Amino acid sequence: MKKRLAALFALTALLCPPLSGAQAAEVNLITDFGFNGRHAYFYVALDKGYYKAEGLDVNILRGQGSADAIKKVASGAATMGFADAGSLVLARGNDKVPVKMVAIVYATPPQAIFTLTESGITAPKDLEGKTLADTASSSVRLLFPAYAEAAGIDASKVNWVTADGASLSSVLATKRADGIGQFLVGQPLVEKATAPNPVTALAYKDAGLNFYSNGLIASEDTIAGQPEMVRAFVRATLKGMKDAFADPAEAAAIMHGYQKQIDPAVIEGETRLVKELATVPGQPLGKIDPARVKETVDVVSKYFKLNAPVDPKDVVVEGFVE
Repeated sequence: MKKRLAALFALTALLCPPLSGAQAAEVNLITDFGFNGRHAYFYVALDKGYYKAEGLDVNILRGQGSADAIKKVASGAATMGFADAGSLVLARGNDKVPVKMVAIVYATPPQAIFTLTESGITAPKDLEGKTLADTASSSVRLLFPAYAEAAGIDASKVNWVTADGASLSSVLATKRADGIGQFLVGQPLVEKATAPNPVTALAYKDAGLNFYSNGLIASEDTIAGQPEMVRAFVRATLKGMKDAFADPAEAAAIMHGYQKQIDPAVIEGETRLVKELATVPGQPLGKIDPARVKETVDVVSKYFKLNAPVDPKDVVVEGFVE
């Protein structure tokens, strides 16, 4: 009898399609910061119906930084989020925020310092005695001591000033600072602002740093209570990501249809750069490597004061990338 019931349940699961339409599960996704070309794959998954096919009604919300996204996910104001792993370690260690990463996107450090090529700043040592601008809570700025040590320069000889995130490209273009903190994926947007003057990117990864950055996050309650929803969201998002990486121009056209204020050329350029950060040879997109998580926790623990030690298993949960 038990075998017959098990077979019946299995057949029912196969015949029942994912929830859709009015029955779809509402999912609020919050970005790390604003709406940018680097988020195009979310819109590809939305526009092509990948979320809908999984029974999800996804709304994409504007974030105000990774810390904000983590708090919104923890409080339930957002169901899923896109945030920085280092910020997640800090939230865990200092505030015991019950949020974990379920898939990695920026598997390579995206942090960089952008300068005008004409400034002659082409190597880390050239940053000493210079002024750099960034937001107060930017991971580029916060992790600069790690970069300075890895690159063999004196961090105390670099002056930082605070600027609004939306104005950073303008700050560099008008030479109000010698350089700005920015993710590598933001290069097309920076170059648009500084044109016709080219820019140079001093990437943290080139100094040998090897930590994780942004990925998909969810609260522990959501992970425990709605694991299939989380798995479906990850699956649909990665499908959109694969499509965006295969055809960045199409991804740009799709996102521009939703966010007309963003130049399609910038979206396309940022999508190509996201592909570089997300692709790990021999690994499926989104796959979390526990060893890399430990490296991330070690870097943050070394350069920041944590109220409590953080175990890598407190930051991520595996099994959601198929």
